[in-house]
Amino acid sequence: MSEPVTDAAGATDAATMTNAPTEREAGTMTEAQTTDATTDATTSTDAPWRDRSLPAGARADALIAELTLDEKIAQLYGIWIGAADDGADVAPHQHDMSTDVNLDELLPKGLGQITRAFGTAPVDAAVGAQSLARLQERIVASSRFGIPALVHEECLAGFAAYGATAYPVPLSWGATFDPELIEQMARRIGADMRSVGVHQGLAPVLDVVRDARWGRVEETMGEDPYLVGTLGTAYVRGLEASGIIATLKHFVGYSASRAGRNLAPVSVGARELADVLLAPFEMVVRDAKPRSVMNAYTDLDGVPTAADHDLLTGLLRETWGFEGTVVADYFSVAFLETLHGTAGDLGDAAAAALEAGIDVELPTVHAFGEPLVRAVVDGRIDEDVIDLALRRVLVQKIEAGLLDDPAAPAASSAAKGTVDLDPVENRALARRIAEQAIVLLHNDGTLPLAEPARIAVIGPTADDPLAVLGCYAFPTHVGVHHPESGLGIELPTLIEALRTEFPSAEIRSASGTSIDGGETDGIAHAVALAATADVVVLALGDRAGLFGRGTSGEGCDAETLDLPGAQAALLEAVLDAGTPTVLTLLAGRPYVLGTAPDRAAGILQAFFPGEEGTRALAAILGGRVNPSGRLPVSVPSTPGAQPSTYLASTLARRSSVSNIDPTARYPFGHGLGYTSFAWSDLQVEAPQVTTEGAVLLSLTVENTGDRAGAEVVQLYLHDPVASVVRPVQRLVGFRRVELEPGASVRLSVEMPADLAAFTGRDGRRIVEPGALVLGFGRSSADLPLRSSVELVGPVRVVDHTRALHPVWAVVG
Repeated sequence: MSEPVTDAAGATDAATMTNAPTEREAGTMTEAQTTDATTDATTSTDAPWRDRSLPAGARADALIAELTLDEKIAQLYGIWIGAADDGADVAPHQHDMSTDVNLDELLPKGLGQITRAFGTAPVDAAVGAQSLARLQERIVASSRFGIPALVHEECLAGFAAYGATAYPVPLSWGATFDPELIEQMARRIGADMRSVGVHQGLAPVLDVVRDARWGRVEETMGEDPYLVGTLGTAYVRGLEASGIIATLKHFVGYSASRAGRNLAPVSVGARELADVLLAPFEMVVRDAKPRSVMNAYTDLDGVPTAADHDLLTGLLRETWGFEGTVVADYFSVAFLETLHGTAGDLGDAAAAALEAGIDVELPTVHAFGEPLVRAVVDGRIDEDVIDLALRRVLVQKIEAGLLDDPAAPAASSAAKGTVDLDPVENRALARRIAEQAIVLLHNDGTLPLAEPARIAVIGPTADDPLAVLGCYAFPTHVGVHHPESGLGIELPTLIEALRTEFPSAEIRSASGTSIDGGETDGIAHAVALAATADVVVLALGDRAGLFGRGTSGEGCDAETLDLPGAQAALLEAVLDAGTPTVLTLLAGRPYVLGTAPDRAAGILQAFFPGEEGTRALAAILGGRVNPSGRLPVSVPSTPGAQPSTYLASTLARRSSVSNIDPTARYPFGHGLGYTSFAWSDLQVEAPQVTTEGAVLLSLTVENTGDRAGAEVVQLYLHDPVASVVRPVQRLVGFRRVELEPGASVRLSVEMPADLAAFTGRDGRRIVEPGALVLGFGRSSADLPLRSSVELVGPVRVVDHTRALHPVWAVVG
């Protein structure tokens, strides 16, 4: 869930950062309090928890033995001060859950976390770093043992701070099919966060899209668990390599809510849960070793995940071996009482969450405060349960160096005087990701544009600088509440980018309608403008927002997949004008495109491509960049055939017994470019392999066009006969291949039989003998090379240690 925005908005004084004390506040400790705290800190300098030569666990155990109950519990919550009460909430129930926090009373007990010091109001990065360092000094000085707080921030599409790089949203990461590129981005995001004293990032989102009407589709990496897990692994590796604690979310089932409604009930079977929704988490926990997980708001078959011991402890910790912390999604502990009705009061909610495996309550002290203390005193929860969570929290703090040099990054940054969170290197990477993420859906040969003399740029996203950003980018998430502070980063509009890309063209523009207002008065003028141009660039799409204030984003769910407002009417009217029209979509989800697939000159899909997105779009339109993005979600043919993803069984596809055809207009994995590729000479080493073996395949990919380009070779598995119903096609691997004109490459791929595993009738994951069809595809619906192989031998039971990836190699 999102966070509330405070009224504080200045950026020239350290005191303006919401969670930072002013100099006056920092002096409110009495002289006696300061002396006592200093004396305690001095006498404990030789204590075992300060001994860097000891293992982190031993240091944590020694410290736990000295803490009082209040001091223990204080390490298990964060603080978040200054929620606005002016009606500009960005999180539902935020005021129901807010409490007045008196730092003078709170800090002597200690503090577990600081919530979004940089992501709550606009603040200069250097000023924020200085203020954060001072707050950490106050936390250390105020308590007996001087334990600093962990600082967490959002980093869904970049560090969500004023002036920080706004990268493309995760749905665009999915469209790149390029894990290495996503890892590079995560490293840069992490380095920026560390430079100002942040320790933990609340990303990545590993939810798999099940219904494109869900508002948070933009935050996901797509509708396929293998794609999500592979890119999520890359992101976590990059973030963790930079020293930031990555937090997987939302564990689990959040994206499968009924009718695509945010925070709605979830109805999934055990097999869908295991094979689709849990699969990316399993992959990332094993392969990337993240240090934190956040629970989902959902309940699974009546059990809220915040109180699900089988999920948070039995599966996550005992089966998968996760050793990090589980943090509560914002307010989700209290939701056990207020929304789920499984706790009688906040004390019961706190006890249930802790016993299930949640270690830290976020965003602020609530259920884990006095209600938890009372629950311990009343005997509703044993103190040993608190010690278990506390040990994980303290080990993480010790491993992060917080007991040794708590404010070093923030203090170092503050000393520099200036901090640039959007350097040229970041922008170059953001642009590269955007270029690889934009998907060319359709092209009748008009693209790339051949220096048109007159361009009509029409549509509501053409002149909107925020049209490239998702709901968790700082300017859209927080900045909209502080217009006096400006955007903080350069956000060229599409019109501006096109003027730069086509300097000799006459460019005229008209909005035609708004994004979601439904106005039609401007359509006639837009059509007249289109009729006078050589080419039309029609810019449609979404406005990112929160809880109904946008058309995409958290709490901005769609009733249907029609384009918002009157945009569909504008689209058809402009196409009727007869001028070659290139439809460009700046959106957070796929939409029905009317007659555009049959009548438009070209269609470019950009999923909120970030601060360099319009320049990337213009470069593709002009031909300087060859598009290579592939759809991470299917584009529907009709607005109401939901929920629908490519990962579907035969019964979920078109049939003669229903009048509803869910077939996608553009399938998962689809994407065109400005060159052509030929695939040939598929070879399979052996027609039979054992259920413990691996299939070895090879093929040749050749660039048969006249310019360099990238092809994405996708490997799909079809299981014709199985003991349970299986999807018709399932992605089990992919390889991005970049080739010069006329060049070719021979690829081999070793596919372990483990990749054919699924959850059987008895709940165990199995590899069954029988025929499989392996297909190399340009999309899930275009498989030019296929081969049948047979798995032989006994049914084999596999677990979380099974092979998860094929092995690709260039062999010639």
